[in-house]
Amino acid sequence: MSEAPFKHVYLVDGSGFIFRAFHALPPMSNPDGVPVNAVFGFITMLMKLLTESDADRLAVIFDAGRATFRNEIYPDYKAHRPDPPEELIPQFSLIRDAVRAFNVSCVEMPGFEADDLIATYARQAAEMGAKVTIVSSDKDLMQLVGGRVGMFDPMKNRQIGPAEVFEKFSVSPDKVVDVQALAGDPTDNVPGVPGIGVKTAAQLINEYGDLDTLLARAGEIKQPKRRETLQSNAEAARISRQLVRLRNDVPVPEPLENFTVREPDRDVLLGFIDQQGFRSIRARLTNGQPAPAAGKPLSAPDSRISGAVVMPEATPGPVPAPVATDYELVVEIAALDRWIAAGRKAGIVAVDTETNSLDPLRCDLVGVSLALAPGRACYIPVLHNGGAAQGSLDLGGPEPGADGPKPLPKADIVKRLKLLLEDPAVLKVGHNIKFDLQVLGSCGLAVAPIDDTMLLSYVLESGAHGHGMDELSALYLGHKTITYGEVCGTGKAQITFDRVPLDKALAYAAEDADITLRLHGVLKPRLVAEHLVTVYETLERPLVPVLAAMERAGIKVDKAELQSMSVEFGRRMSDFERDICLLAGVEFNIGSPKQLGEILFEKLNLPGGKKSAKTGAWGTGADVLEQLAPLHPLPRKVLDWRQLAKLKSTYADALVDQINPATGRVHTSYAMAITSTGRLSSSDPNLQNIPIRTEEGRRIRRAFIAEPGFKLLSADYSQIELRLVAHVAGIQGLIEAFKNGADIHAITASQVFGVPVEGMDQSIRRKAKAINFGIIYGISAFGLAQQLGISNGEAKQYIDAYFARYPEIRHYMDRTKEQVKKQGWVETLFGRKCFVPGINDRNPAMRAFAERAAINAPIQGGAADIIKRAMIRLPDALAAEGLTARMLLQVHDELVFEVPEAEIEATRAVVKRVMEAAASLDVPLLVEVGVAASWAEAH
Repeated sequence: MSEAPFKHVYLVDGSGFIFRAFHALPPMSNPDGVPVNAVFGFITMLMKLLTESDADRLAVIFDAGRATFRNEIYPDYKAHRPDPPEELIPQFSLIRDAVRAFNVSCVEMPGFEADDLIATYARQAAEMGAKVTIVSSDKDLMQLVGGRVGMFDPMKNRQIGPAEVFEKFSVSPDKVVDVQALAGDPTDNVPGVPGIGVKTAAQLINEYGDLDTLLARAGEIKQPKRRETLQSNAEAARISRQLVRLRNDVPVPEPLENFTVREPDRDVLLGFIDQQGFRSIRARLTNGQPAPAAGKPLSAPDSRISGAVVMPEATPGPVPAPVATDYELVVEIAALDRWIAAGRKAGIVAVDTETNSLDPLRCDLVGVSLALAPGRACYIPVLHNGGAAQGSLDLGGPEPGADGPKPLPKADIVKRLKLLLEDPAVLKVGHNIKFDLQVLGSCGLAVAPIDDTMLLSYVLESGAHGHGMDELSALYLGHKTITYGEVCGTGKAQITFDRVPLDKALAYAAEDADITLRLHGVLKPRLVAEHLVTVYETLERPLVPVLAAMERAGIKVDKAELQSMSVEFGRRMSDFERDICLLAGVEFNIGSPKQLGEILFEKLNLPGGKKSAKTGAWGTGADVLEQLAPLHPLPRKVLDWRQLAKLKSTYADALVDQINPATGRVHTSYAMAITSTGRLSSSDPNLQNIPIRTEEGRRIRRAFIAEPGFKLLSADYSQIELRLVAHVAGIQGLIEAFKNGADIHAITASQVFGVPVEGMDQSIRRKAKAINFGIIYGISAFGLAQQLGISNGEAKQYIDAYFARYPEIRHYMDRTKEQVKKQGWVETLFGRKCFVPGINDRNPAMRAFAERAAINAPIQGGAADIIKRAMIRLPDALAAEGLTARMLLQVHDELVFEVPEAEIEATRAVVKRVMEAAASLDVPLLVEVGVAASWAEAH
């Protein structure tokens, strides 16, 4: 092997970069009106790669065209792939221009795919002794991994080696081609062997060694169907192998030596950037120097991509330069006092807690970290004396409890932290600070005032990306944080944080506070520029302590009732299992989708079955069973069995285990930054998904009870989403009906179907109700037909009649779709931006789904904003009246309170008044209030 004149070659899958960038970013165009969102995203990813890689040779490899030598082998190869979206086509040449503007080698070759060129260059470089990194997430390139060749997935920031290939294919990289030849690939129209997916293919290749041996010995396979399929499709498998195997002997147009990493020509690069109107990229390239006056800016907000994440950017600017860190372990009183004094003087401090559990009400405080300036942070250990766990991985460093430094007494730490964390003149910044408020609250610390970087990110970019600190650090700061697994281990070897050596605990915990403070400096100023101050300051930040109090309060459950329920559900499940097996004529595992599919579509021969192209198994989802239910009694019984099984495991059994022994109550946790519309989500336990329309679901709610001497009060917004539709779309007929307190579904039926309200047939009202609610979610004629049991034609007539009577809602829908396609997001009444990924997806089904989401988001998001406004106002309103009711739960449009029996009527009046005044609309808000000993009876 000759010695290469270079050490590390990076080969970038250009097509992968292009499509990731295009589908990740909202539409934008340059001053000439040419679409450039893919160009912008591609450049940003290329800049990140050039900055972070250690490559001394780098090239971007593109596909020259669709026709390649593989079409001569199999004319239908990739025949079904759709053409690129129209708005992407003009960007292909601009992206190649961009690569050249960065002075990066750009290679393509007619007749061959980019993957073949990558395979050839990878082989050449490895044979010369160089390390090779293929920058792509394409599974087809995984066959090249091994030896000196590896892959890097830039979207997941993940190295791919032989272990990762095995994880995906269950075979070593040298056998990936054989697995793909058997499994085929419907995307590329590679035929493969029907009925054999990747899992089965891997099992066969591992058993027989390779494809040729398998095909030669196919007659030995015991399963008749599999044996016959392999024998009759042997030639298809061999052809498929030719299609998926990459050529590594392509007469490439440029030698590796030409791929030297070079500095770009500044004038050429900036000239190209300015032509496209990429202000933020110029700022990053020139340390913030403005571009010369010329042309118009982008027609959509400039954006930045880092890794897999995309986000709009209102104030262009470079990624901050790396920050030198100075982290201190605080184990002496004098040092702690010094940090407390410095924090009070600074007026702002980032704070983060470390614990030995994720349950804030049951965990111990292990340590607290503080940050006062970028790079300047400390860690104050509280509980680091457990020693290393037996059998755990060696994390290095001195063990806590050994001869190293010892934590200060907890009482001394809490006493001094109180001076800082309860100081009203000091802003405390956290990331998901609700958790820290709970933990510190258990120590007697009432932390205020607060800011939350997770919520800042959520308000600015909602559904555009995740809002975890690690992700935001990579996104905004270009910094990869230390992961929890790196300090605590993973799997069975994982230890709790109190057993982490102090030097490693310092690096991890202080970094958390440091990154939080730095993110605050990046995100908080954007609120003003992007007109989102009101959303953050009136809807999100003040809700944090309200939710923390609700989580701490919890709700009482009747343990005996739950246990009785579990026994009954189990008995009824056994009855269903017996009936189902009798109907099937054979005993089988009802919980196995594979076995159920075989019963339905092979034994009972029910129509309409579809097999998964990936697994070869019959589909047996709820939608499939619902369609089969009118044809045979077995599918309906399976649906009933599944519902009982879910209620038993998720609630009747799980809730008993989730009762806090110290309080006798269950304490759900509310996630504030999950949904794209602002709705809260509940977990551990999830109390928002308990069915309310079934008797079993209502029985689960009966197990939620009030303490002796109290009642549960349920306050529920009536038809709030319909009211918002009427207001937002300006539907005068519905607005008048709501103002008059009329039966909205009867009015709709009267106006759409031309029947009088008096003496109306309830079936007509039911149809109107289905349309009223269905329209909000973009229901199709097919969906309405399924729901009402009518023909598609009749359903379409109903929907057409609805739009004819209420043309305002059609105008609203069209207006919303047009808006979201231009800017990538829609807005609620209160200014919340709801981002809608996939609105420009080339897949029509995905695009239609995104359009429906865009239409619904301002409605669902508006309802979420209204109930948040009410939740924020209610604690003070109740306290002002001297009432002691506690707000316990928020479930969609409903709030649940625990109220002393003597205060019920006064509390009812205050809750109803505050909730109905939470928003001023063209229609009145109506809140229905119920009071009882259990949740089910109160609702």
